[in-house]
Amino acid sequence: MPGNISGYCQSKEINPLNFMKIALIGYGKMGHEIEKIALERQHEIVSIIDIDNPYDFDSPQFLSAEVAIEFSRPQSALANYKKCFERNIPVVAGTTGWLQHLDEVKTICKEQNKTFFYASNYSIGVNIFFAVNKYLAKIMNRFPSYDVRIEETHHIHKLDAPSGTAITLAEGILENIDRKKQWKETTEGNAADLPIQAKRENEVPGIHEIIYESDADTIRIKHDAKSRKGFALGAVLAAEYVKGKKGFLSMNDMLDF
Repeated sequence: MPGNISGYCQSKEINPLNFMKIALIGYGKMGHEIEKIALERQHEIVSIIDIDNPYDFDSPQFLSAEVAIEFSRPQSALANYKKCFERNIPVVAGTTGWLQHLDEVKTICKEQNKTFFYASNYSIGVNIFFAVNKYLAKIMNRFPSYDVRIEETHHIHKLDAPSGTAITLAEGILENIDRKKQWKETTEGNAADLPIQAKRENEVPGIHEIIYESDADTIRIKHDAKSRKGFALGAVLAAEYVKGKKGFLSMNDMLDF
């Protein structure tokens, strides 16, 4: 799979060995898009759990699932993950805004041999953008005349700000630029701060931009999502990837950049 992700993403051939029984936790716009992609790739949706049927975690349909894809709300995410772990069902987690519990989930995976795949963004294009962001930050570490900031825009229904994607981009910069010590949600900060400006507008799927600015010029790199399709495809690819695997997994494992 790693090293051949482009062909893997594009293939729609029916392969019985890749067939999976998938449960969806959260059935908003992303859940509907994931369902569509999963069915196109010849998988079966055996259970859909949303706010109206929380007791279905113990239904025969949910218990038959080989993997659960979870896109719900930050306040319910950890409880949902634990319910899947208790039923020995691997999780592909797409909810953001719950990362204060990340170490707890990693510990459960290690001590109880559970399977959990997390990405702040499942778009293949965004994960390429993550890699470009880190590479550019390594170069810019040598040029202190450039300051750097992040701008992100999402739809008004997004509950967390800044986005998980923006935080991942910020972490990639902080790992590689010595003069920046922490990110802050602000339009300005001191020299050691990496500002993130989070905007919520209309139905924007997601725009992320890194801006380096000096007195001489401006350098920008930008990812602009056209729809939720790329995120949904990445989540289904992650569900396919976790089959037969254990532990805490990420897009770095799947894409092998």
